[in-house]
Amino acid sequence: MNLTNLFLPLSIGLSIVTYALIAKWYIMPSLRKIPRANALIPLMLLHTIRHIGTAFLLPGVTAVTLDLRFANPAAYGDLLAAVLAFIAIAGLRLKWSMAIPLVWIFNLVGTIDLFHAVFQGLWFHGNGDMGAMYILVALVVPAILVTHFMVFVLLLKPKRQAV
Repeated sequence: MNLTNLFLPLSIGLSIVTYALIAKWYIMPSLRKIPRANALIPLMLLHTIRHIGTAFLLPGVTAVTLDLRFANPAAYGDLLAAVLAFIAIAGLRLKWSMAIPLVWIFNLVGTIDLFHAVFQGLWFHGNGDMGAMYILVALVVPAILVTHFMVFVLLLKPKRQAV
């Protein structure tokens, strides 16, 4: 068995644990004290930079040309998630009646996209041959996964604390 194939999943797993502890111990206690809309916005702002996933399609950013069965859905899924995050944030800031449903749409689409990309990435590029994008996958993707979970937790807050 090639140990190199374990480094990327190990990096992702350890980063998820680290971000989950930060969220549980430091971020969520503060966010639970403020109105849901105000708590959702900073978590979703992280997702507005998901456009960076389009770099999976750029020659030279990755060590090798990535398998398009992974690169295309990862890049365009991230771009869609970023756009949906911007729309949902606008809805929250402008107090649209559809703001919370927009957050649900963003969070469901973004989470499904991320899980799909992670599994496709591990399947097609689990040996870490992603060049500079390895850092994105090992550090940023886990933060995005944890914040998706945090958004779900806040969305499921009791109605009395709703927007």
